[in-house]
Amino acid sequence: MRKKTVMIHGGISVDKATGAVSIPISHASTFKQDGIGNFKYEYARTGNPTREALEQLVRDLEGGVAGFAFGSGMAAISSVMQLFSSGDHIIATDDVYGGTFRYMTKVMSKYKIDVTFVDTSDKDKVIASIQPNTKAIYIETPTNPLLKITDIKAIAAIAKENGLLTIVDNTFATPYWQNPIAHGADIVVHSATKYLGGHSDVVAGIVVVNSEKLKEDIHFIQNSVGAILGPQDSWLLIRGIKTLAIRMEEIEQSSSKIAEFLQSHPKVQKVYYPGFTNHPGHDIHKHQSNGFGGMISFDIGSSELADQLLAKTELFTLAESLGAVESLISLPARMTHASIPKERREELGITEGLLRISVGLEDVDDLIEDLSNALQ
Repeated sequence: MRKKTVMIHGGISVDKATGAVSIPISHASTFKQDGIGNFKYEYARTGNPTREALEQLVRDLEGGVAGFAFGSGMAAISSVMQLFSSGDHIIATDDVYGGTFRYMTKVMSKYKIDVTFVDTSDKDKVIASIQPNTKAIYIETPTNPLLKITDIKAIAAIAKENGLLTIVDNTFATPYWQNPIAHGADIVVHSATKYLGGHSDVVAGIVVVNSEKLKEDIHFIQNSVGAILGPQDSWLLIRGIKTLAIRMEEIEQSSSKIAEFLQSHPKVQKVYYPGFTNHPGHDIHKHQSNGFGGMISFDIGSSELADQLLAKTELFTLAESLGAVESLISLPARMTHASIPKERREELGITEGLLRISVGLEDVDDLIEDLSNALQ
């Protein structure tokens, strides 16, 4: 099946008991056993019919061996990090989501798991960062918020040569545009709160793995920790995924027009958008992804000007998160990436004047007018 069809018919798309084409929401916390050890579901933390339908759907979308649904994107990421032990070392993209940076520097450090943040778009820097105790390379591509591109296939090759895992946060690209496992990744993570849900009404995380061993390991961690997604939210995510393809196609068209408008505006100093041919890594992204996504970052020079713009937008809502039907705008330095030290943000290029927009499904001409009026 092609991707649009998988989104409708992937996983468990029809309830076998009733024939319902919308998977029922199973609120049961426990299940009757036909004798000790003779059961399909034992306990809802270990397995739930609605969550299973979602997990099989995301498995099929990402082309993996198994999928897992967690209570949030950070629950998914932190559970994956529990594959590692005290004394281990991880290489991570320097320009990562602030919550990921916070977890890796403030929580993982308590367990003596070291993380080195490097520009993973530079293969030589990645190779130079490998230590005898390195266990994995963790990448975002495109990154949040500077939209830097990392060559998944190249990083996966380096990882395999050194016996490391490749973990890819695929939130921005979505499985409709990009499938990291097809390029050699071992584990894919998503903040499913974003594009997969798509309607600002669910918080969730997804993990998809490429081997039976990782399937066993992640299931053990998920069951032990209990950071599962509930049945109601699982159903909302299934429903959201059914329209992912058409949402991403519409968002893609609008984003291209908005990026071009911003690039031509005299008050905008710099625009970050993978769809531009001069965007660093454009050709790599075009090779490993079928679309450029709905995220655009642009710098207008100062926090004062950024605050003025944020006060004037009407259709772009000032809010955390992204990937929804409504267009959102944020200031990463004081919102999503506030947990990163100021010196580090400035070193990366996350300035006080950098704004990040998530393009939604409104009429693109209305969105451009909104930005034009705010910039005026």
